[in-house]
Amino acid sequence: MEDSEPAEDGLLAGLRWNRSARDQAQLKHKIRDLPGLLKHGLHLRKKSQSPDTIPGPSAGPTVHKSCSQSFPCAGRAVRNAFVSHGPYPAKDKIHLARIIRRSYVGVELVQWLCEQCLYVRCRTTAVRVWQVLLELGVLLSVDQRVMFSDSNSYYQFSFEECDSASCDFRSNEGEWPEAVRLLLQLAPYIQFRSGGGANSPSEEDSEGNRDICSEILQMKALERLTSTVQCELAAALARKTRKALSEQVSESTETSQQEPQTPSEESSPEAVGRVCLKERGRDVLVLRRVTSSVTSPSDRPSPTSSGGGSREEDCDKRYVVVSGTPLKILEHLLSDLRLDDQRGAPESRESETLLDDFLLTYLVFMSTNDLCQALLGHYSSARRGQEEGKDALFRKRKVLQLVAHWSRLYKDCLKEEEHVRSFMKTLYRCVLEDLYEFPTLEKDLQEFQKLLRRRHTVDDCPPSQKSKQMHQQLSLKENSLQLRSPPTDTREVICCVHVSTDSYLSVHTHPSLEAHELLRILSLKMDRAEEDMVLAVVSHTGERRVLHPSDCVYSESLTPQGKLVACRRDLTEMLPPLTDSAELSKRPVRLLGINTWDVAAALTHLDWSLFKSIHEQELAYYTFSRVPGTGHTAALSVLLQRCNEVQQWVMSEVLMCVSLNKRVQLLKKFIKIAAHCKAQRNLNTAFAIIMGLNTASVSRLNQTWEKCPGKFKKIFSELELITDPSLNHKAYREAFKKMKPPKIPFMPLLLKDITFIHEGNKTFHDNLVNFEKLHMIANTVRMIRHCQSDPPGNEVIGVDSAEVRASVHYLHIIDNQQTLFELSHKLEPRA
Repeated sequence: MEDSEPAEDGLLAGLRWNRSARDQAQLKHKIRDLPGLLKHGLHLRKKSQSPDTIPGPSAGPTVHKSCSQSFPCAGRAVRNAFVSHGPYPAKDKIHLARIIRRSYVGVELVQWLCEQCLYVRCRTTAVRVWQVLLELGVLLSVDQRVMFSDSNSYYQFSFEECDSASCDFRSNEGEWPEAVRLLLQLAPYIQFRSGGGANSPSEEDSEGNRDICSEILQMKALERLTSTVQCELAAALARKTRKALSEQVSESTETSQQEPQTPSEESSPEAVGRVCLKERGRDVLVLRRVTSSVTSPSDRPSPTSSGGGSREEDCDKRYVVVSGTPLKILEHLLSDLRLDDQRGAPESRESETLLDDFLLTYLVFMSTNDLCQALLGHYSSARRGQEEGKDALFRKRKVLQLVAHWSRLYKDCLKEEEHVRSFMKTLYRCVLEDLYEFPTLEKDLQEFQKLLRRRHTVDDCPPSQKSKQMHQQLSLKENSLQLRSPPTDTREVICCVHVSTDSYLSVHTHPSLEAHELLRILSLKMDRAEEDMVLAVVSHTGERRVLHPSDCVYSESLTPQGKLVACRRDLTEMLPPLTDSAELSKRPVRLLGINTWDVAAALTHLDWSLFKSIHEQELAYYTFSRVPGTGHTAALSVLLQRCNEVQQWVMSEVLMCVSLNKRVQLLKKFIKIAAHCKAQRNLNTAFAIIMGLNTASVSRLNQTWEKCPGKFKKIFSELELITDPSLNHKAYREAFKKMKPPKIPFMPLLLKDITFIHEGNKTFHDNLVNFEKLHMIANTVRMIRHCQSDPPGNEVIGVDSAEVRASVHYLHIIDNQQTLFELSHKLEPRA
């Protein structure tokens, strides 16, 4: 009896089990990396396909996306459906003198799948699905069997979960039938790898499988061996075949050393999946070939063309970088780059993304000066005599377009480096010299002038005179640059003024703040007379230097030299240590009289002013620490400092409140402020407030928390879920993903992600830059761009009063953990 099988579509739709030699040879190549695929999962990608994935001719509908197309995730979805809704309870079995708990019988697994899934129409198909789960490691055999058996054999489940935030199988349990459908596409490969086995799909397929297995094992007598031995032999032969293919690639590549930058197509890159370019016997670039529809014959992508156009006849071939030397990666990206008049196609967006990856992360493996020299070299290689006119023009325009993209990406950061300014000047002169031979560069020159913020007027004179006139204008412009006044520093900084031995006042201000302005702020915040205070800089040796009223109080070099202290006129401390201060009982809590939404809105506006000034590359500078102390991470450092101070501010305000009733009111205030910040999509401050309330010195105040109403406790419990670190902060990531920009992420976690990618993956593979690692880092860094894509709207509006601004701009903070614990035990002594 022949059971009708569900129609195959998707990844393996084009593969059929027949006996033709051609198909069998293709199948050998397709499954050579199957153990690695089963271990790591097959991911379908729109952008490009891994060499380990097998494209099918069918364009059937794809239900899932991203992580949902991973076979291990599909297997876990089937497992969760059976455990949650299966009618068969788990059993305990004694095996090898030990008790195996939570086991299931193979017959029951097959029966349940046949009854519950429409795509499984017979027990043979169900056996295929469970065999796939066995290979994926989702299902485990108690008897250590390699083949799944529709019998009374016992099996267990592995309860590993997917960490991806985009896994739809976990969030939607009803998707498990589609997961079965996805797993069925892998079933023919499992049958082939296992050599047919006892559970062959049908008589016709079984005969075909036996023929293929016989071809692999080379002799009929080996079929009598156990399935384990057959699998081991098949794996060994697959490794041998893969090694032979790689040797063929190396030989064919070495024979093409006269054209070292052209990948060899004779070694069947479709089967191998990667093309390795060599120069002088060493690998310089590893590419992965993907198919793409290129409509512009003048600029077809090629991994090796030195100009803008490609001479390949196969216009649907594209190459993406896997690894390579920095110069070769840059050369490939320039060749693959689209010009402005050729943008809009999917492959153009892919090229821009790869270029974005390179520019965001080049600091990992090369300096900015090296990049400048490489770009000048590429522009100069396109000069007369080295390339034909059209190819040279394309190369020049692409270099200018890359520089424009680089300048837009890094904004004002490039102005601080002298060699970048010299590079821009040299490149500008080169373009002026080439303008006569290539008049079409005039448009690119005008765009380049905008980047340099130069205003040149170009008349209708001939190109030769035009070039001379522009040289004169450039010289005049450069001479006038020296007469300009220095630009005003518009940065936002945090100035810390110590008011006692264990606390300080954090003042959010501008770098040019003078001493008399800071004294006015201190007098309002600390309820002290301004004329009774002075500001002094205390060095590490204890020496004090009194500041004059007109002295600037902020300096980036102040911290290593000493700290800023507010003193009485006799240079004594303005406040005694807080644990000995009798003024705490009389301290007014101004925060209780301010509306919580207004405070949250002020906190969000302040955080947004800091967050919007962060450049994407600051995360790379901060993580890689290539250029420390150059101010490249100024905005990011201020925002991180602000996040830490908000957490300390919450602790300090609660522990400096002596009255129990007022302390309860403060708890309620902070819980509402955190909830409002979350509603305003400011998770950076919401995180800080929640962590401040969760610290040991605050959470131990049992009397205070017991008097807090249950409504606020419930709100706080819901907010705590966002800070739950389990499953790699899954709750936070899912909540943040659903929010629309503008939004402020929790910056320490974003930096942690980049650091883990950087430390957990090698930067170099065999002395070649691991470009796939750079792609992961760039994707994480681009989160900043996404969050800043829209400005704040009317949803974050509060009363902007001087009292509200003072409550969030000037924070009295206890920075001594011992003092915090002493205050906590003083408020509620240990029982």
